[in-house]
Amino acid sequence: SRVHSTAGIPRRSRRRKSIAIAYESAQGDGAEQGTSEPQRPRWEPRDWRQQLERIQEMRRNRDAPVDEMGVEKCYDSSAPPQVMRYQVLLSLMLSSQTKDQVTSAAMLRLRQHGLTVDSILQMDDATLGRIIYPVGFWRNKVKYIKQTTAILKQKYGGDIPRTVEELVQLPGVGPKMAHLAMNIAWDSVSGIAVDTHVHRITNRLKWVKKETRYPEETRVALEDWLPRDLWREINWLLVGFGQQTCLPVNPRCNECLNQDICPAAKRR
Repeated sequence: SRVHSTAGIPRRSRRRKSIAIAYESAQGDGAEQGTSEPQRPRWEPRDWRQQLERIQEMRRNRDAPVDEMGVEKCYDSSAPPQVMRYQVLLSLMLSSQTKDQVTSAAMLRLRQHGLTVDSILQMDDATLGRIIYPVGFWRNKVKYIKQTTAILKQKYGGDIPRTVEELVQLPGVGPKMAHLAMNIAWDSVSGIAVDTHVHRITNRLKWVKKETRYPEETRVALEDWLPRDLWREINWLLVGFGQQTCLPVNPRCNECLNQDICPAAKRR
């Protein structure tokens, strides 16, 4: 889950080297002299720009749960930058398979106990479990939080890693969390953060060449064509849209501005 706000966190930029955007190939002297083959137009979904504009319009009021209680609303903006980054990572770990309201409440309780690397390491497992309950899979998250926090203390001086590759090596941290951590904590767009909402909606809209089964497949498919300047906001847009309109079950197609151009729309 995510919304816009990176205030107070130092700006850093380090693009993920493994990302390759196929359509950015150079058209150099050979092309000008007519010695190379003409570049094939890149694939893009039908009506995607119009669909995106309508989703932006539907999200204009910023009144979805992600806007009020998403990860970027969970950290203490008055804390030192290193502490803020740690709180961002913890909120992402807690948010997995958990509603924003539950994550937000758990983060507030943690912050009331002083949410730092040292305070978590000094806290016993039972206490940590009581504080974060009832987030999804809370018992596993107690274990992951303790393990990850110990690694941050020992290997990163209490800060969080600056690359996706290092972030996903931490216990309990997946690709979606890593890309969001890069975006929110380091202000670096390393890739598209694909959660269940983004995965579901982009498949419904046919924003992937063929149906994808897993979020990571969806991320790769989207990054192949979606302009990079949209990578930062697409998660926030689609998460809120998925919470309010394009629901997992019984989507509110009759309220959706895209009902006439959505391949999955249930038209009455």
